[in-house]
Amino acid sequence: MSVSPVPARGTVLVGRDVAGRALRVASHPEAGRVVLSIWQGSTCVSTVRLAEDDVPDLVRALTATLLPEQRPRAAAG
Repeated sequence: MSVSPVPARGTVLVGRDVAGRALRVASHPEAGRVVLSIWQGSTCVSTVRLAEDDVPDLVRALTATLLPEQRPRAAAG
């Protein structure tokens, strides 16, 4: 898929691992979808179309990656 305009409702996040890599997040309320697409330069290499109802689960999953692991504390002895 070739280059398309930056989403009117959404954002672009620049990757830090590969030059020219970006994640586009586009809202399509008329279709009840949010589209995540991975771009390499001007080429779309992958997309995921989420239902609006799935977005909170995605946000929770992303947030959980930032939290320190919850490990049981050793019993005082």
